[in-house]
Amino acid sequence: LFFIHTVMALRIGMIGGGTVGGGVYDLLTRRVSSPLASIKKICVRDLTKPRSFTVDPQACALTDQIDDVLNDDTLNCVIEVMGGTGIAKDVVLRALGKGKHVVTANKALIAEHLPEIQSAILAAPGGPSFAYEAAVCGAIPIINTLQTCYEGDVVTSVMGICNGTTNFMLCKMEGGADYGEVLKEAQDLGFAEADPTADVEGHDVRAKISILAKLAYGVTVPISAIPTKGISSVTSVDFEYAKSMGCTIKLIGTAARTSKHGEHDGPLSVYVAPKMVPVAHVMGGIGGAGNAVAVTSENMGMAAYTGPGAGRYPTANSVVADVMRIARGNQGEAFPKSAELELSTDYESAFYIRISISDGLGIIKSVGACAEKSGVSISQILQNTISDREAVDFCVTTEVALLSQVKMMCEELKGLSFVKKEPSYMPIQEKPE
Repeated sequence: LFFIHTVMALRIGMIGGGTVGGGVYDLLTRRVSSPLASIKKICVRDLTKPRSFTVDPQACALTDQIDDVLNDDTLNCVIEVMGGTGIAKDVVLRALGKGKHVVTANKALIAEHLPEIQSAILAAPGGPSFAYEAAVCGAIPIINTLQTCYEGDVVTSVMGICNGTTNFMLCKMEGGADYGEVLKEAQDLGFAEADPTADVEGHDVRAKISILAKLAYGVTVPISAIPTKGISSVTSVDFEYAKSMGCTIKLIGTAARTSKHGEHDGPLSVYVAPKMVPVAHVMGGIGGAGNAVAVTSENMGMAAYTGPGAGRYPTANSVVADVMRIARGNQGEAFPKSAELELSTDYESAFYIRISISDGLGIIKSVGACAEKSGVSISQILQNTISDREAVDFCVTTEVALLSQVKMMCEELKGLSFVKKEPSYMPIQEKPE
């Protein structure tokens, strides 16, 4: 497909007037202030609710009816910042069906309904743009970068810290706080929702790495095909061992070509997991609620992109960037790559395994037998000073193994009489070259 756009004035209807929507309105009216883009209508859920931004009633109308935006033929662009995958899906598909440009920040919608959205883009009259820079990593321009800057390159891996809430929590835990304590703090600060499941169990990152995999490899990866593990099983003990290994712990989404016969010629492996990350790695230095994406390719090696992953103006900035690209005729194809690659849900890595036991004789021998039975080769055994023989946490690290082999080993370990809790595992990120 070839997209040829000319400069056009966008008359915008925005669905959603919350934190991000208010930021978009402020930026477009106060900082950009361009005749190429003006918000004419905003649809909100409750017209009586106080807002954190002031709308000029002479220039922009407020409504609580979505159809007032979608059926207005004077509007040629819809910004969707309402969230969710129900009504938002209807908004996006109907707007495209009417030939309106669409800008969205909705990663869950894109990840869950990508084939349907692609079909709607292709069928849309007039070839409108579909733009979604704000859907992944807030202010980091990773979407446009993957769309436009790797055309003559071959991406071998994409990995990212794509959720600021969990990164904030893990950084606090590294300092000695426990999981429950930092979760409450994240909720009090507004980083985490009252129901934090999407963040702490990795669902948010899963949606984002699905989108990045599509851009990097051209493959539509169903979220159901992405092995996903969150941070709820991470403890302060894991950070103690991480420190002794020269590592920290980060929740990472990864999409990488495996090697079958040559270099990176095998199936595509996409997964989400807390990882032991060397502190010298670019991901190891991302603090607070920051985000980062590292793209490794044949031409450039590793290129890293870092910045704020959420927030009113960081996210709004990406929405506005999309709007102005469309207005200036610079917005290209939404999903420029299309490919058929085998997907593997059984990723391989070196692993860290924490085992909680009551101390006794023959433990290392028994653990080694479980590893051997599972086809796992042990690289290292680490144990802190024992203060209570009835509550000992020690760890083993493995050579490169398949996820299925490590899971099998953990199941074998769980059946041993001296093992007190279900063993916990996480992949180990390779050290940077």
